[in-house]
Order: sequence, then C-alpha cells, then structure tokens
Amino acid sequence: MALIDWRPFSLQARQVLAAGMALIAFLGLTGYALDQAFTQTAEAALRDRLRSYAYAYFGGMEFTRGGRLIEPEVPPDPRFNTPGSGLYAAASGSDLLWESTSALGHSLPLTSELAPAEEYFEGPVVVEDHGEGSGEAYHYAIGLIWEIGPNDPEVAFTFHVFEDAAALEYQVSVFRRALWGYLGAAALLLIGVQVLVLRWSLTPLRSVARELDRVRRGLDDCLSDCHPRELEPLTHSINTLLDTERQQRDRYRHTLADLAHSLKTPLAVLRARIESPGDPAALRDEVATQVARMSDIVSYQLSRAVAGGHSPFAAAQAIAPRAEEIVIGLEKVYADKGILCEFEIAEGAAFHGELGDLQEVLGNLLENAFKWARARVLLTVAGSNAPEPGARGLSLSVEDDGPGIAPENVERLLQRGVRGDERVHGHGIGLAIVQDIVRAYQGELRVSRSEEMGGARFDLSFPPRR
Repeated sequence: MALIDWRPFSLQARQVLAAGMALIAFLGLTGYALDQAFTQTAEAALRDRLRSYAYAYFGGMEFTRGGRLIEPEVPPDPRFNTPGSGLYAAASGSDLLWESTSALGHSLPLTSELAPAEEYFEGPVVVEDHGEGSGEAYHYAIGLIWEIGPNDPEVAFTFHVFEDAAALEYQVSVFRRALWGYLGAAALLLIGVQVLVLRWSLTPLRSVARELDRVRRGLDDCLSDCHPRELEPLTHSINTLLDTERQQRDRYRHTLADLAHSLKTPLAVLRARIESPGDPAALRDEVATQVARMSDIVSYQLSRAVAGGHSPFAAAQAIAPRAEEIVIGLEKVYADKGILCEFEIAEGAAFHGELGDLQEVLGNLLENAFKWARARVLLTVAGSNAPEPGARGLSLSVEDDGPGIAPENVERLLQRGVRGDERVHGHGIGLAIVQDIVRAYQGELRVSRSEEMGGARFDLSFPPRR
C-alpha cells in the first residue's frame, strides 16, 4: 500500500484558512447576535402594539349596571371586526366573557385572572380554528378593575389581545434572509481581500525564492538588498553564507594552485640534480632534502586551507637560513645562467609569522628574480630598532638586473594567472601568493625599478606585531 505524501500547507493557505475560520466564526456570532436583537426588538414592538390596542379599547368601552361590557363603536383596528383576521380581543372575569367579532370560529387560550395592573405577554401560543385546525398567535393580557357607579359593584376582569404570529415570523424571516445574505457576501468579499493582501504580503518571500533560484542556477552571485526590513536579517545571513561558501571554494582552488606552484621549485631541483652527474650519496641527500621540503609545503598548504588564513602570532622565524636553503635550490635550477645572489640581512631581523608563509614569500620573490635576472640578485632585509623583539617591524626587498616591470603593468602582474611574458614558463600566481600573504599580515607590497641594478625591485614592509 503506497503511503500518501501529505505536503504541508503553504504559508498563504495557512493564513487564508486561519483568517477564513476566524472570519466565519466572527460573522456567525455577529449574525446570531443581530438576529436575536432584531427578534427581541420585533417582539417588544409587537407587545407595545398590543398594549396600545388594549388601552385604545379602554378609552372607548363601557359597562352597564348589570356588568355587561359595551365595546367601542369603532375598534382600534378594523381587523377586530373581521372574522379570522388574525387580530383578536377578549375580556374575561368571574362573571364576564367578551370576544371581538374577529374571534368568531376561534378558541382563544385565555389565561387565569390577573391582578389589577398586572401585565402578561407570551407567544406564540396555539389558537384553535374551528374550521381549519390551529394556528399560533402572540398574547398580551392586563388585569383591570372597572368602577361602574357609586352604588354599583366594581368589575374585575382581564383584557386580552391576540395577534397572529405569521406577521412577526414573516418579518423576522425577511430580516434573516437579508442579514445572512449580506453577511455571506461580506465574508466572500473579505476572504477575497484577505487572499489579495496575503499575496501582496508574501510577494517579498516569493521574490527571495526567485532570487535564490537564480543564484542556484548561477545567474546571480547573491541576493539583492531590495527587501523589507523584516527580511533583511534573513537575506543578509543567506548572502553571508553564500559569500563564505564562495570564499571557501576559492580558497581551496587557490590552495591547490599554490601547492602546485610551491612544489615546482623542489621538483625542478630534483630534475636538475638527477640529470647532472654526481656522487650518489650527495644525490640521495639532495633527494631527501627536497622530499622533506615538499612534505613541509604540503602540510603548510593543507593546514592553511583548513584554518582559512594566516596567523600573525607565531614565533619569530630566522630569515637567513631559509633564504640560503631557497637560493641553493634555485642556483641548481638556474645553474646555466650563473646567477649571483647577494644577501644584506640585518642582525636580529626576523619574520613574526608562520614558517610556511616566510618560505612562500622568499621562494616566490627569489624565484621570480632568478627567472628574469641576467647575472645578479640582491636580497635586503632590515628590521626596526624597537626594544622588544615582538614589536619590531620588518622590511624586505628583492632586486634583480633583469628587464624590470613597467609601472602600468604592475597591477596586472599581481593578479592570479597573469605572466609577464607568455614565452617564459610559469603559472602566473607567484606574485599573487606573495600579495595575499602580505595583506594577511597587514603589510604592504610595492613594485618599482631598482636604482642600483636597473631591474625589478619588490619591497615588502610588515608592521610591528601588537
């Protein structure tokens, strides 16, 4: 038996359902209250009308000395003189019973005698029709004492007025049809307005969904800023998540490119060493050295990819030994050019950061200098004279006697994948790696022409560690 996939209601369906139920309940209670109020008002009006008929009779009727009731010549309503009209009058007492002409052929349910000035209203009550069965009517009664004369006894009786219930029921029925018709139309109108309002209110959410779909399909990079204030935290969080994911992806891609670029020099050293004749023991030592260096490079790049950045709070790293290791390898790679590399490193100058970052900076700058130099490369390192070693800044420059870099090409060459000469082998990411590391340590990289050697000059300055 297949399971039924019950999908949750949409926000609009939930709102319409909740609003519709609340609206129906409200209009139902309102309609019931209005119906009861109208019915009670109509019954009160009927009671007042029947009372007015009774008092109109009192003003025109008389009693004889024998206690017989003489009705008015003109009744309050002509229907009292029409048999079966639905409007009846009667008087009942211990020795008195009088009924209007309209009561002919009907049996009126006269109640027990009422005390003087006592009033009674009920309905609908059953009125028997001797010819057509029975009907219903509203009944008003009032107790009276009538003084005939000074020497005649008083007459105590109850006066009754009946009116057919059909008129009131018809009036209430007409009101109910109109009431529930208008309330139903109002309910449909309000539900329609509610649907339109909800569609308009949920438009920003649909806009966010559309923008997310465009981001998913690669048409846009992020969500726009044109959203209501209530959705700004959501869209901002989504954009932050997208930006973080994009940065993570770019960092992994750059890390792989950096890893390939960093391994290029050790591999070139190995290739050059294998192709040149020499002592097998020295070859083994060189292979072991370069393999260890490659292992360090791989560990450094992987840890940087996981950590997502550079740490400026590492221990101080001596610059001279690392520079010598890199230059020795480069001299083997570019042995056919006979490059002379000179050092001018201030005593105590150190790099306060990760060892891998220092190796990347020195390796890329020196390799670039060896690649373009004709015969000479100069590495200059100077530190500030701050009393605390941790507070000293660092200035580093690499110069060569090559063709140099035109000022208009500096910014372009610092971008990833751009090479100064397409004919020269390389990946075009070495200087971009240097620039990323320098920025991570809040440093500065400047490219100019060397006044002493005539080629390119790369100046790096790192601020003191705070």
